[in-house]
Amino acid sequence: MVTKKDIIGAREAIKDKVHYTPVFHSTILSKQCGYNLYMKAENLQKTGSFKIRGATNRLTNALNEGSLPGVITASSGNHGQAVAYVAQKAKVPCTVVMPENAPQAKIDAAKNYGAEIIFCGTTSQERLDKAQKLANEKGHLYIPPYDHPHIIAGQGTIGLEILEQVSDVQAVLVPIGGGGLLSGIVTAIKESAPQVKVYGVEPQFSNSMYISLQEGKITARDTIDTIADGLRSKQPGDLTFPIVKKYVDDILLVTDEEIIKTMKLIMQYQKLVVEPSGATATAAVLFNKLPSKYKTVTSIISGGNIDFSRLASLITQ
Repeated sequence: MVTKKDIIGAREAIKDKVHYTPVFHSTILSKQCGYNLYMKAENLQKTGSFKIRGATNRLTNALNEGSLPGVITASSGNHGQAVAYVAQKAKVPCTVVMPENAPQAKIDAAKNYGAEIIFCGTTSQERLDKAQKLANEKGHLYIPPYDHPHIIAGQGTIGLEILEQVSDVQAVLVPIGGGGLLSGIVTAIKESAPQVKVYGVEPQFSNSMYISLQEGKITARDTIDTIADGLRSKQPGDLTFPIVKKYVDDILLVTDEEIIKTMKLIMQYQKLVVEPSGATATAAVLFNKLPSKYKTVTSIISGGNIDFSRLASLITQ
């Protein structure tokens, strides 16, 4: 299990390589939802998402152990961009296995950071299997998108920042893909301020963490259907699931329609470009998914990488 000590160590390892992202407060959205709402803007992070934190921590630790012939990862986009960026800075060759339906903006970004792109299937498991196979064949380091202690600890640094930036926070809402972001943040918060509630948020039809907690074991969804491409995980990670099971207070579900409406509201009132995955946690606040009433809540805007054509299509719906 990742601990607060690991997250503090990750913070030291990445502090000069990532942004300490701002937290924004919205008077209008707070009035609308009935909470004092703050939003942690990881869409303003380097490479446009929180993923740079875990990728930097993993690669930094690996390089401390010796030189690397190359790195390989699997990603629908944001993690791939982050790994490509960090690898380029470290002058290490990088390969990213992406789904055939990956957003063009995320493909272009990974290429611009020097990565070789290989396309494989449309599900997370297909690209994960392909990336692991390639890493074994080439003898390169495989950097998983969420299921590794260094990745989880890196993402957990967001939790430490929230506690510093929003001192009276009572509840934190985090989007869920494979669970790396949630498991890192919840560890940082529960081992620092256990009274703060932490909720995971999933799209209604990509809710493998919710199903797994209901079943009491890691359980895969047969089908996934959501506009939030960064949250299309068929099942939770082996490392992330027990952390979520131990610490998270509840899992909340939102619809794609609620996600789209939230994207529009954030852009209208906060002037922030947010991708569907990045709007998911805030959607749970704005559409009254929280089971209890709190005074102050913070949601994670996890990313802002989206094609302009897709963004235009979504906001005109």
